[in-house]
Amino acid sequence: MLPESTSIYHEKQSKELCALHALNNLFQSKEAFKQMELDAICFSLSPNNYINPHRSILGIGNYDVNVLIAALQNKGYSAFWFDKRKDPKMLKLDKIFGFVMNIPSECRLGFLWLPLKRRHWISIKNINGIYYNLDSKLPKPSQIGNEEELYNYFRNQLHINDNQLFVVVTGDNYNWIASEDNSTSADQQQIQTLDKR
Repeated sequence: MLPESTSIYHEKQSKELCALHALNNLFQSKEAFKQMELDAICFSLSPNNYINPHRSILGIGNYDVNVLIAALQNKGYSAFWFDKRKDPKMLKLDKIFGFVMNIPSECRLGFLWLPLKRRHWISIKNINGIYYNLDSKLPKPSQIGNEEELYNYFRNQLHINDNQLFVVVTGDNYNWIASEDNSTSADQQQIQTLDKR
């Protein structure tokens, strides 16, 4: 449920343009990215291919991760794949612009569900201290909650085999995840102190 004072931009699903919707929802603006811009990126990535491998052959979207990363780079942002073997608690949320997830999605034609699995892009963003799932297939943004609830949400989502998480940061900020070297336990620190005596 959204607080009454919170205004959230939420693009709804059209064609196979979920990557476009995820980007615009992440940037909270319908002007952030346009289909024509993503199509141009596809052609720049594979200029000599008659059938472009980075989008649907029908030209109605279904952009791959290369297009998403290039679009973010054009705006001065970077996307990093998050290793699902790590604990989401390692994410430094104050250094992160937002998140994009790639998840399996069932395919349908009108009211008919087809036995096909497709990939779907969704964005997750902190808006006024609350994290929201801005999936374009949802009728409205879905509140995830505070930081602890976000960590739990990611733990549950990343437990599903095919779900992938990308962390979006400004520039080339590599300081978005805690170092495993810095996560020594109190016991290990005590042993190191005793060794110095």
